[in-house]
Amino acid sequence: MHEELNIDLEKERTEILNAFRGLLRALKNRTKEDNRIIRKAFDVAVDAHKYMRRKSGEPYIFHPIAVARICVDEMGLGATAVVCALLHDTVEDTHITLEDVEDLFGEKVRLIIDGLTKIPEVFDENASVQAENFRKMVLTISDDIRVVLIKLADRLHNMRTLSSMRHDKQVKIASETTFLYAPLSHRLGLYSIKSELEDLAFSYTEPDVYQDIETKLKSTKDVRNRFIRRFTQPIKNALTKEGYEYKIKVRTKSIASIWRKMKSKGIPFEEVYDVFAIRIILDSPQDQEKSDCWRVYSIVTDFYQPSPDRLRDWISTPRANGYESLHTTVMSPTGKWVEVQIRTERMDEVAEKGLAAHYRYKEAKTDESKFDRWIAEIRDLLDSPDVNAMDFIDEFKLNLFAEEIYIFTPKGDLRVLPTGSTILDFAYDIHTDIGGKCIGAKVNNRLVPLSYQLQSGDQVEIITSSKQKPNEEWLRFVGTARARQKIKSSLNEERKRIALDGREILDRKLKQYNLRFASENITILEKYYKIPSATELYFQIAKGKVDLTKIRGIESKGGLLQLEKKPSIRKKSKHVSEISKVNKADTIIIGEDFKDIDYKMASCCNPIPGDDVFGFITINDGIKIHRYSCSNAEHLMSKMAYRCIKARWESTKLKESIASITIHGIDRLGIVNRLTEIISNQHNVNMKSISFETNDGIFEGSILVLVHDTEHLKQLMEKFEQVEGVQRVLRNSSDRKV
Repeated sequence: MHEELNIDLEKERTEILNAFRGLLRALKNRTKEDNRIIRKAFDVAVDAHKYMRRKSGEPYIFHPIAVARICVDEMGLGATAVVCALLHDTVEDTHITLEDVEDLFGEKVRLIIDGLTKIPEVFDENASVQAENFRKMVLTISDDIRVVLIKLADRLHNMRTLSSMRHDKQVKIASETTFLYAPLSHRLGLYSIKSELEDLAFSYTEPDVYQDIETKLKSTKDVRNRFIRRFTQPIKNALTKEGYEYKIKVRTKSIASIWRKMKSKGIPFEEVYDVFAIRIILDSPQDQEKSDCWRVYSIVTDFYQPSPDRLRDWISTPRANGYESLHTTVMSPTGKWVEVQIRTERMDEVAEKGLAAHYRYKEAKTDESKFDRWIAEIRDLLDSPDVNAMDFIDEFKLNLFAEEIYIFTPKGDLRVLPTGSTILDFAYDIHTDIGGKCIGAKVNNRLVPLSYQLQSGDQVEIITSSKQKPNEEWLRFVGTARARQKIKSSLNEERKRIALDGREILDRKLKQYNLRFASENITILEKYYKIPSATELYFQIAKGKVDLTKIRGIESKGGLLQLEKKPSIRKKSKHVSEISKVNKADTIIIGEDFKDIDYKMASCCNPIPGDDVFGFITINDGIKIHRYSCSNAEHLMSKMAYRCIKARWESTKLKESIASITIHGIDRLGIVNRLTEIISNQHNVNMKSISFETNDGIFEGSILVLVHDTEHLKQLMEKFEQVEGVQRVLRNSSDRKV
């Protein structure tokens, strides 16, 4: 077999050993015991994976070695993490059991490996195995953060080697990465990993855009480097003169974040001013860090004028994930804004290696860190018995906030909350009881309602009442996961209390009709009244929404209700192979072999022939075809990948499709006529609608056209761009949610 594949096994063995030795060299300050246990883990992993290969064809063992190397090089983790990284797939993919792991490496390693092992893929149609696995992983976050860190290292290596996978798999994994793993990396302070994950994912979800920005970054690199040399020279001279030990680095903005900036601001690449940032890293004793950073800020602003509203002091008030740095944006002599980041070696290590560094320096601090508080919030979220995996993902996402605001209590204590937080969020952040009894607040001595959105710097005094209790309305204006979970938990408790009253009412009524209070009868009543659960049935009875007198009309025998049985009709599965064949045009092929399957084009992104698309199996509306670049794609493929299926265009010329275009520019006489001429005369395109708005000489137009495919649309847009006065032409994608 090996000879047929033309594999040089001896060469592979040498390469595997070299990779392992490289891992050992990377792990500094290791003991003899560390060497022994790592070698043991390596031997176990090599033997367990000996017949396994990756999609690329290389031996599988290269993957765990690479994951371990990321843990060491990019996260600063130690020997235990290396052992777990080497073994992380053994229980899931090989004959090795958790008991074997514990016998060989102890309880701690077993717990970490258990956290990294996926749950069995047995789930009902309303569950998501991805969500369940993610929840299981996060369960360990309060016990051993290394589970999450190793999982991120695993995800990073999988993303680096994603090219060997099928295209539809690539996009699903990339979407899940953008949706969950990149924000999680950010929250853990792993900024480099977060940026790389975003860029790698972006290269699969938006390959054309990625390629375009990457090309522009490369073509402007020399100009950028010359500018940086001229900009930093006077700063270097001054720092050297002052006797500082320092390094200057340049951080180029990730391609994904450049694209986000272009989209949010509606600007081309050329107008993104913060493509890079200058980073000054000082070698300062910990007790002098703050004063040294501010002194360097003074030196920088002696040469360049700072923007007053672009100063970010995360040294006096570190971010919740432990990030410390002083950021300012200054004007260069050429008229360009430049971001300058000032920090120390310690701060830089925390910024680059996140959690591992956070805990290394933690001993120096006596107070509970903001990160520890976040861990406590996650623990609270996981303790709730009412949160299913899908809801958990949504709630957890709320905790992965990037932007923060700083709020003060009446006594001057500082609290950090996500941007958009309300009075209720702040009240629940202080204490659950205060949140539950909150009736309003004074913000900067002014009375405000519960829904009031807080701003950084606000001083807040919560007003409570013993008669107040949470209600459903509160869920509309809270933004933090903690507040949402506490409100839901309180509402559920209240609901259960009311349900007990309903249960007693039903018990009395059944006795009145000589019927038994038995599970068989309760099940029949759920079906009869079309209510999904016993608790809900009791609740509705207590609220007077169920007419119990109708029970007399149901047949009974021996105290048990008898519902007339209807002949069973086998319900058709929503699996792709059983969806009715309707479309005769064969425009789209769905799945591997199915051509004539009923489908609809999603209105959120309006796919047209030539677009990269996938199918999504809806609950009630058949299959919806979405663009991979759709605003909903990331959400659908990360949370409900099991309902996403392959789809491709068989023909791109069979019919016309609607495309929406937005045009921005400077208003000129006759510009609308010129655009309509292009549509009707030059491209033989049918126009559905056109609307233009002008404000102070600037116009924005929206045009709906019928085109054959993406190439047809591209040609039309290029013609529009050539019209004098037109600044920007964009294809629209609605932001409506599925």
